[in-house]
Amino acid sequence: MFAKSKRTAFFLVVAGLLVLQAAPAQAQQTRRATTTGTRKKSKAQLERERRATLKRIQETSRILEQTQKQKQASVGQLNALKEKLTVQQGVIRNISSELKYIESDVKQTESQVQQTQQSLEQLRAEYARMIYASSKTANSYNRIMFLFAAESFNQFMLRLRYIRQYSEVRKAQAAQISSTKQRLSQQLTGLTVKKQEKSSLLSDQLSEKRNLVTLKTQQDQVVTKLSQQEEGLRQELAARQQAVSRLDNLIAERVREEIARAARAAARAAAAKARAAAARANASSGAAPTRSPSTTSRAATAAAEAAEEAAVERVDKVTLTPETAVISSSFAENRGRLLWPVAKGFISQRFGRHAHPVLKNVIVENRGVDIQTSAGEPVRAIFEGKVLTVSSIAGMNNIVMIQHGEYFTVYAKLRTVSVTEGQQVDMRQQIGTVYTNAEGTSELQFQVWRNSSNLNPENWLGRK
Repeated sequence: MFAKSKRTAFFLVVAGLLVLQAAPAQAQQTRRATTTGTRKKSKAQLERERRATLKRIQETSRILEQTQKQKQASVGQLNALKEKLTVQQGVIRNISSELKYIESDVKQTESQVQQTQQSLEQLRAEYARMIYASSKTANSYNRIMFLFAAESFNQFMLRLRYIRQYSEVRKAQAAQISSTKQRLSQQLTGLTVKKQEKSSLLSDQLSEKRNLVTLKTQQDQVVTKLSQQEEGLRQELAARQQAVSRLDNLIAERVREEIARAARAAARAAAAKARAAAARANASSGAAPTRSPSTTSRAATAAAEAAEEAAVERVDKVTLTPETAVISSSFAENRGRLLWPVAKGFISQRFGRHAHPVLKNVIVENRGVDIQTSAGEPVRAIFEGKVLTVSSIAGMNNIVMIQHGEYFTVYAKLRTVSVTEGQQVDMRQQIGTVYTNAEGTSELQFQVWRNSSNLNPENWLGRK
């Protein structure tokens, strides 16, 4: 009877140990797989964004330094400070998001440590009970006597297996305790690393907030200085508006000319096709001409010219050939993914109507975007096309206009130009360099048109 109760107790102990071993480890593993997987991805994304933002800060800092070389405050300097402030605020937001993930990781790891410690205590207690039960059994009964007291050979083998399993479970329990202690040690080490990372991020956040305060102070100082130069700013604005008007007139004229040229070419091609068809019809019918060749030629020419003029008057968009239609379609398909015209820089003035950065109650209108960049920065074609115009306008310096089917891109405020009218250019091909004004501001005016319609370039450019 004692042997039977002993076996029953043994199997109950084994079952309990298996539950204790499997449940906590499996629960912790499942939790780690479900929570850490998504968190790692989000954290990695935050780290990539932080590196990209820090790169933007470095670029903006270099641009700001160039504008600060001049003693006098300028709108370009103010724009660079505003951009750096915006990016700096993004860095702080990014660090705050990283801190939230770190704090969540710390709490989760602390919870795992607590659970592992509890599991370890349970395993130790169960192991102690097993050792105690084993020692009691060893003192009360001799194992050999226990085996030979079996009533049959089958019972003998069962008792032998029982003794062996009991020993194996004790070994497994000891190994489980060792494994749990090792896991606990790793969790505690990980917790220390996470707390150090949190401390480092808090230090970075404090430093970036100090930088933000410094930038805001510099911005206020520049605004104050510029406010004292109101008359000069108004004169500068008037000169810019005149330059913008001249640029608008140039673009409109060149677009109209291209629309008319394409319409005439299409009309001439259609007239030639019609004359050829008529000649083939006459030749096949054997009909004698009713007019002299010269009279027929003059009449055909006059009719063709009239058709051309009529076509020009009716058409308000570029007539596409099969080749230019492909380029135009490809340009449209890349909306939102087009290359930036410069590799470095930021948008200092956006498209459309907006308030002047300093002058009160003054609204300025921008047909494109102004991109502030470094001195001498190369300007590149954002897409393949044909150079339609290379010109120069006071206040806008050199200008390059590229046609992409029925779309046009305009690059103004260039110091140098490296392409010629009629030249075919590829995407990324350098077309010139950015001009730097007397205040140290290097700025490109960039526009996008579809026929005679002005478009917002920000909707077409991809991420830099």
